[in-house]
Amino acid sequence: MTAQETGSAAAVRSARRRGQAPVVAVVAVGGAIGAALRYAASLLWPAHSGGFPWTTFWVNVSGCAVIGVFMVLVTEARTVHRLVRPFFGTGVLGGFTTFSTYAVDIQRLLDHGRPGTALAYLAATLLAALTAVWLASTAARRLLLRSPR
Repeated sequence: MTAQETGSAAAVRSARRRGQAPVVAVVAVGGAIGAALRYAASLLWPAHSGGFPWTTFWVNVSGCAVIGVFMVLVTEARTVHRLVRPFFGTGVLGGFTTFSTYAVDIQRLLDHGRPGTALAYLAATLLAALTAVWLASTAARRLLLRSPR
């Protein structure tokens, strides 16, 4: 490999890093915003030890509904800036929805001797989250993409 080829490869890597830096930055900022919103929800509606974790459940379900609307909006209905999707979709909504806390909640329910509640929470969250994405994206598609009469 010649020095020129090595320099060219280094220039390409450097350009890629510079191109990714704004994406990483907006995901980080959006993630901080989403996590702060989720934390605020947990303060407003604290879960009771050993009880059904309603706050995490509704955060995940509502976040999935917003993801459904957002993805239709940015992929089918509108042209948006290239950083909108990573900022809001990956960052804000990724920080807001919390499937890691969902897993910890299941473990806590099991630790408190509540296997039935843990199983119900596991199934209800998956079913409700997937249903929310489907319903919200279907509704958004019908409202945003209907042909004018």
